[in-house]
Amino acid sequence: MSGPRILIAAGGTGGHVYPAIAIADALRELNDSVELLFVGTKDRMEWEAVPKAGYKITDIWISGFHRRLTPQNLLFPIKLLVSMMQSRRIIKKFRPQLMLSCGGFAAGPVGWAAAAKQVQVCIQEQNSFPGWTNRKLGPKAQRVYTAFEEAGEYFEKNKVRMYGNPVRTRLADINRNKAAQLWSLDPAKNTLLVLGGSGGALTINRAMIKNLKHLHDESGLQVIWQCGKHYYEQIVSKINPVDYKNLRLQPFVEDMSSAYAIADLAVSRAGAISCAELMLTGTPSVMIPSPNVAGDHQTKNANELVAKGAAQLLRDDHAEDQLAARITELFENPERLAKMRKNALSLSKPDASRQIAEDMLTLITTKTPAEA
Repeated sequence: MSGPRILIAAGGTGGHVYPAIAIADALRELNDSVELLFVGTKDRMEWEAVPKAGYKITDIWISGFHRRLTPQNLLFPIKLLVSMMQSRRIIKKFRPQLMLSCGGFAAGPVGWAAAAKQVQVCIQEQNSFPGWTNRKLGPKAQRVYTAFEEAGEYFEKNKVRMYGNPVRTRLADINRNKAAQLWSLDPAKNTLLVLGGSGGALTINRAMIKNLKHLHDESGLQVIWQCGKHYYEQIVSKINPVDYKNLRLQPFVEDMSSAYAIADLAVSRAGAISCAELMLTGTPSVMIPSPNVAGDHQTKNANELVAKGAAQLLRDDHAEDQLAARITELFENPERLAKMRKNALSLSKPDASRQIAEDMLTLITTKTPAEA
């Protein structure tokens, strides 16, 4: 007898893809006969990340709709129509009992096609302000899994379950000494981890270029800096990494578990999954929310950590001038860093993936209606 069949749509950024993979991992742990199929697009990160995690993925043609007038927008109606047809074919062939949307533009056509075929739809919304796709899918969903109370205001209350954001629990599996070996760094020295999301962040990169000499040479910090593939060559042309023996400049960090294990402090955007990972690993942080996101949701995400004493907030337009001083001040106060680490761990919800997976499997088993 075949196991439950679940279709998972997520794409575009790590903030959508990695929660989907974490839930898939939990589903497989709970039921090793579960059949999982991801849907995404070939030109975004899911096309590499999902197979690397051990899951099958198929594609549709959809792309994002730009808020400003662009030539790409002229193709959007055609892409949407084709993607709907592709989604219907995928559903007809795979015959899922449940479809999960973790957001991103690939999730829209798949979710609408699933609902039209009476397939149960679930949503996992990472941010305090839901993305456009998940907001539009909300009325068709049987369940909405959230991490922030504010997100629940955009969906029918009886559908919402606030379980937290799914993260890869193996992020906390490695110890500091092993991580230091992997990065060829000294476990006894202070280490700064710099993150800008899976694609990097221009403001954070500029701030690091301006302040790297001070942080590395004068403050004596070891630095792991994920700058984003798009920015890597440009940064290398402005700083010579060879001149900084304790700098590890990476376009993208594959092994985040070792990066978190050796980090004493992180500088990070405030995407929902970054926040969840910082909580899970107990990493104190200086959060620089992106001002270019819908509903200013990154500031709202960061405020939860700030309010609990797990992070400090630094405005995007102040980053270049104030980042070095903020980092130096924190490293000069190890007691404060220790308290921030404790507070971050207290906010963690390590069981989010498992709770979501259990509820999804229950929906399949009982065919629970939206009113349940």
